[in-house]
Amino acid sequence: MRKRMIHAINDALFEEMERDERVIVIGEDVGASIFGDTRGLLDRFGPDRVRDMPISEAVMSGMAVGAAAAGYRVVCHLMYANFIYTAFDAIANQASRLRLMTNGQIRLPVVFMAAGGGGRSNAGQHSDYPHVPVASLGGVYVATPSCSADAKGLLKTAIRTDDPVFFLQPTSRGGEMGDIPEGDHTVPLVSAHVTRQGDDVTIVAVGAMLRIATRAADALAEEGVSVEIVDPRTSYPLDEDAILASVRKTGRLVVVDEARAAGSVANHISALVCEKAFSALRAPIIPVTTPDLAVAYSPPLEKAMIPGPDDVVAAVQRLIKETGQ
Repeated sequence: MRKRMIHAINDALFEEMERDERVIVIGEDVGASIFGDTRGLLDRFGPDRVRDMPISEAVMSGMAVGAAAAGYRVVCHLMYANFIYTAFDAIANQASRLRLMTNGQIRLPVVFMAAGGGGRSNAGQHSDYPHVPVASLGGVYVATPSCSADAKGLLKTAIRTDDPVFFLQPTSRGGEMGDIPEGDHTVPLVSAHVTRQGDDVTIVAVGAMLRIATRAADALAEEGVSVEIVDPRTSYPLDEDAILASVRKTGRLVVVDEARAAGSVANHISALVCEKAFSALRAPIIPVTTPDLAVAYSPPLEKAMIPGPDDVVAAVQRLIKETGQ
């Protein structure tokens, strides 16, 4: 079955709300469904379970935490990922802490859901990919799907999880088609996927960057360079074993992350590999990230800022040149 990512997310919400009456959806325009991912939910499940909220992320995130503590399974749709900044108090000081602070007496099955990243000329206040600030809290899973199947499978797993999850769907890939397995398709939260086997270099590609890495790998294959691609699927926790196994196999690593250089998971992955697989490295690790600037509104400027296939090809070529194939 082939579906657009946004429709796969919609299917996941429908299926989980049908499966468990405790699942509720609150957020910005979830009834009108500007993005299309919550379309039809209000008509099917009614305003008691699908509720539009005032445009106050601090209010809706606080309500989501309270409802989850009271026994609901909450999907809190923040619309754009930048809006997590105004929702951050409840996420950082409550959602990520309460299970520890209550010695496990409170569980918080809440999914904070948002669309992040560039590619649609949404400008500086709507184009961030802020997975690392949430990951740094230490008490929230961070899911970063790259395709329709993973978007559906990760979201279904997130809703069933008894801990908070930040589900960050890539803005630039919502309309792309992808194959989805039939049936009750779920994907474990900490389970990286090797999407392409290779021998010369590992590319770890986060979220929408998987498409960029795949295009780069196709171009490099024409030059005789064999690329292995690892999609982490979750930024926190990382599937460390899968990443380390690939690096030990190839000896070279490029990490492609749409987040800014100063706050990217590329830094964390680089440190992880240096600590646990340094002896396997044949060359320095190269991160390919967005510059430390607000994402531009102008389409040409936005395209120049966000990593593209040429940036990834150049990074791999540099590694091969420095070490020999």
